Amino acid sequence: MRLSLLLLLPLLLSPWVQAAEDAQTYDRITLSARAGAEVANDLLSAVLYVQREGTRPADLAREVNQAVAWGVERAKKVRGLTVRTLDYQTTPLYKDRALVGWRVRQSLRLESGDSAALSELIGVLQERLAVASVGYRLSPAQRERAENRLIGEALEAFKQRARLVTKALGRKDYRIVKLDLSTSGGTPRPFVRTMRMEAAAPAPVLEAGKGHVEVRVSGTIELRLP
Repeated sequence: MRLSLLLLLPLLLSPWVQAAEDAQTYDRITLSARAGAEVANDLLSAVLYVQREGTRPADLAREVNQAVAWGVERAKKVRGLTVRTLDYQTTPLYKDRALVGWRVRQSLRLESGDSAALSELIGVLQERLAVASVGYRLSPAQRERAENRLIGEALEAFKQRARLVTKALGRKDYRIVKLDLSTSGGTPRPFVRTMRMEAAAPAPVLEAGKGHVEVRVSGTIELRLP
């Protein structure tokens, strides 16, 4: 008998539980707001590469390694510059399905907040390396500072919308049930592409520009009864 009552109890209570849940969520409204700003890009990034083609892959690899090492050595002399080697590729070359040679390539990424120094270095490195891309972006520190400023603005915009909806529906007050924050933006500016030169080239002329940073707030409010 006791077992039967225990089995029937959830069935008897389910309509009451459902009614309570409906009452709790009936006056809930989902809102969103955002705040954005244009922030000065402060980090210059450049990718340079060395590429050789021929029939002797060992000789090609040696030439590429020497040129990259030369570039790294000069880059490390620039204060505050981040140097990182990227992918190393050896690719077979075919003609009419027959192997005719090899292509060896390696890239080098340089980043610095001192755009003048890096621009000058790029001009020097073009003596032996080709430029794949050069462009500005927001540094992590710059982005974080901008996001921290915008969080307060986005939250205030959310509260203003919540108060507007509450008033328009004839309610006196509301409470926040759920709140989510997300960020976006800061897309790098289009990169400048150049060709490899046989001698040191003039430093490229670059304009940092600005990146867009945005903070979005979305959440659910519950209107209080009059």
